[in-house]
This record gives sequence, structure tokens and C-alpha cells, in this order.
Amino acid sequence: MIKILIADDHAIVRAGLKQFLADDPAMLVVREAADGDEAVRAVREEALDVVLLDISMPGKNGIDALRQIKAIKPDLPVLMLSGYADTQYALNLIKAGANGYINKESAPDEVIDAIGALLAGKRYVSPAVAQLLLDQIGKPEAGNPHEELSQREFQILCRLARGEAIGAIADTLCLSVKTVSTYRSRMLEKMGFSNNADITAYALKHGLIE
Repeated sequence: MIKILIADDHAIVRAGLKQFLADDPAMLVVREAADGDEAVRAVREEALDVVLLDISMPGKNGIDALRQIKAIKPDLPVLMLSGYADTQYALNLIKAGANGYINKESAPDEVIDAIGALLAGKRYVSPAVAQLLLDQIGKPEAGNPHEELSQREFQILCRLARGEAIGAIADTLCLSVKTVSTYRSRMLEKMGFSNNADITAYALKHGLIE
């Protein structure tokens, strides 16, 4: 029996995933989580075979939860669920340890296929993201500015764009306020921004935040 954790802050999404996964007799959803902290706690407490982890959740989001999960159980396959078909999210998450990345609009059968790929030791990205990755091959000049950021700079860009204060970001990421400020300064310089309003406008334009 394949034991699965579903972590998503929307109850209706969890219910939908659980319902169609139940149609496969080999799969069993043994735990649900509504935020990143619950997901990390479930990983500590349960013997799991795969985690379905939403990116955008209140409190500790999916990106932060992923890092903690991989620190606790490096070999546990994690499939990230996202509303964005964006190469930067996919690349950063895979670099951070995610085993797969799939859009929430994907068909149920694709989720089953993705889980199967992860359990076979492979990585999986949805066709939409795979096409975006292929489109970038040989076109380095066509990339967006945020694609040149480091994983941490990109993470802080997204948090600042959502209106989080530097102190709150520092607490969540277990960094000092000075360190977060340094990352912010580097990111502003790379992006050519002057303030947080520029960050938010850019993130909204490029679909990096809802």
C-alpha cells in the first residue's frame, strides 16, 4: 500500500485529490495537512511513501516545508502542486529537493502517473512546464530577470511581494534580519528595483503571486 500525505490549505482540493486517489487500490491517503507546519509534523510522525505538497499555503509555505521535509527524510518523494506553469518555480523547487512539479489543473490520471514516476525513482514535471523548459533551451537572452536570482533571493522576492515584513521573513526562514536585508538589497540591484512596490508590481505581472 502506497501511503500518501496531501498538504493543501484548501479543503476542497484535498478532498478531490483524496477521492480520485481512493479509486486506485494501491494508494491510501493516511494524512492531510492544511499548512506547512502540519505537513512537516505529519512527515515526522507518519511512515509515508510520497507527499503531495502545495506551494502556496498560509504560515510556512510549501517551499519552506519542502526544505524541512527533505532535511528530515531526504529520500521521501515530494510532488509539488502549483497553480503556476512557471519554469522558475519548477527549477527552484527541484533544486531545493522536490522530486516533481505538477500544475493543479492537470488531469487526475497525470497525478497518478507522476506519483508512479516518483516511486520509481524518477523526476516528473507536467507537460506545460516541460514545454516551457524546452522553449528556453538555446534562448538564454529571452529569460525573465527573476530567473537570474538565487533560490534564496527568489524566495525572499516572493515573500516581499506578498507584503511580508523583513522581520517576519527572517523568523520564518530562521535567518537574521540583517541577512534578509542583504538578500533584499542584492535582489533589488539585480532586478533594477527601487522599493517593495516595484517587487510587488513585477511579481503580479509575471504571475509569481496570486
